[in-house]
Amino acid sequence: MRNLIVLGLALSCVALPCSGVANAADEEPPPWAWAFTSRDDRVTPITPLAPLPGANSSAGETAPPSHNLAGSKFSFTRAEVWSSYGPADWFPEDHPQMPEIVAKGRRSSNPPIVACALCHLTDGSGRPENANLTGLTQEYIIQQLVDFSKGRRKTSDPRKANTEAMSKLATAMTEEDMRAAAEYFSSIPAKKTIKVIEAAIVPKTRSGGGTFHILPGADACTEMLGNRILETPVKEEDSEIWRSPRSGFIAYAPPGSLEIGKELVHTGSGKTVECTACHGSDLRGMGPVPRLAGLAPSYIVRQLYDMKHGNRTGLWSPLMVPLLKNLGTEDMMNAAAYLTSLDP
Repeated sequence: MRNLIVLGLALSCVALPCSGVANAADEEPPPWAWAFTSRDDRVTPITPLAPLPGANSSAGETAPPSHNLAGSKFSFTRAEVWSSYGPADWFPEDHPQMPEIVAKGRRSSNPPIVACALCHLTDGSGRPENANLTGLTQEYIIQQLVDFSKGRRKTSDPRKANTEAMSKLATAMTEEDMRAAAEYFSSIPAKKTIKVIEAAIVPKTRSGGGTFHILPGADACTEMLGNRILETPVKEEDSEIWRSPRSGFIAYAPPGSLEIGKELVHTGSGKTVECTACHGSDLRGMGPVPRLAGLAPSYIVRQLYDMKHGNRTGLWSPLMVPLLKNLGTEDMMNAAAYLTSLDP
């Protein structure tokens, strides 16, 4: 199987037209894939303990001390939801029992290891700014943790701080930690968490916390999507304040991108080898090669760009480089739109 995969791999907001042709801008990371509107944006975090949207702090209004999500038996404060060493678990029935490293991390490590569930969520479904770990093999997850610990996974846009943070966390993890986390996340079946909608006009958003947020109230308006994919939470407050693993995301993609992406993924469009040669006919992965179906489009584009430009250099990544040589960021965008639309 490994030899077959190696052989397969070896063979293998600006409005622009969706032509699939690389241009000079392809030499720069597409800002939208890193949740920025331009190369000049500054990092704007989402502050977990800031007033809730619409709260009038000047009038003395504050958020309630605890909150309940629809469908959950529990109530948590925002401090509990955002705890680095034991974040709230809204829906324990949605996943197996979490191992300690996933549920609580380890504060005594150097550097301290925050709970995997804080960023990747308790069910492993993740968010646009990180990875969905469900439906991946234990072998693949362990290899990525090793690659992070060895400095083989970097970001093409240095504003994305969680990549470096992940590298530091991985260096503190023991083999047992890695195995426990990999066993847990690989045991959870992948589920669809992102709906792709083709649209030329989309809600206007702001960047923050690794994703985009629709402007509320009097600031709400629309804008041209242009040549990018825009990911936003389905339920802003549930997702960004209370970190619900059930809230999901919407990915707006340029009209026609799904059909163009389908052709590229299944035939290579004369530019590369078809993705199905290595990632499986259903694009749900094969052995140490990960699934692509249903992953966040921004995540897919970041990984392809990072590999093409030498910032992701793990065990299998170099084999992808010649396959990406003739692909521009527009090609990556179209492929990602299609891949995200598939059932994982």
